Amino acid sequence: MIRTERLILRQWDDEDLLLFSQMCSDKDVMEFFPKLLTAEESFSGARRIQSLIADRGWGFWAVELPEQSQFIGFVGLHTPKENMPFSPCVEVGWRLAKPYWGKGYATEAAKASLHYAFTHLGLEEVVSFTTAQNIRSQAVMKKIGMSYACNFKHPDLEPSHPLCEHVLYKINREQWEQHSL
Repeated sequence: MIRTERLILRQWDDEDLLLFSQMCSDKDVMEFFPKLLTAEESFSGARRIQSLIADRGWGFWAVELPEQSQFIGFVGLHTPKENMPFSPCVEVGWRLAKPYWGKGYATEAAKASLHYAFTHLGLEEVVSFTTAQNIRSQAVMKKIGMSYACNFKHPDLEPSHPLCEHVLYKINREQWEQHSL
């Protein structure tokens, strides 16, 4: 478990599954994903995330507000698919339910995730990526000290798909240390 000033990042539990499913069927939350997820797709994804955290001790952690003790989304670290043009790597990522947008929670939890990546995992670099249109996530990437690296076509999307064009941001250990001062 990781605590920040306002958040808890933790392993997922069964109570999170329904809230995650509701979040993944919200058209605003999923605006920059190819489709909304069904309940079963959400449950399966959450169980996979839960299993990865159980196996290696880190991943896309469930995020909650301590005073609510309720899942508000996920933030953390993940190993992207091998077909990504910049793999192997570890990414920092997030997805929060819409009522929790604009409060700095993604930034706060992503900073804690970077701290974990560089101090506990000993990583030399962390990446993050999103569709070129997702300005909100790119703003978080900049706030946590990441720098734009390049544009790329997402290999799992058809080149003509409107979300195919992605941006890659990176931060290395030295940049993180400077940004954390």
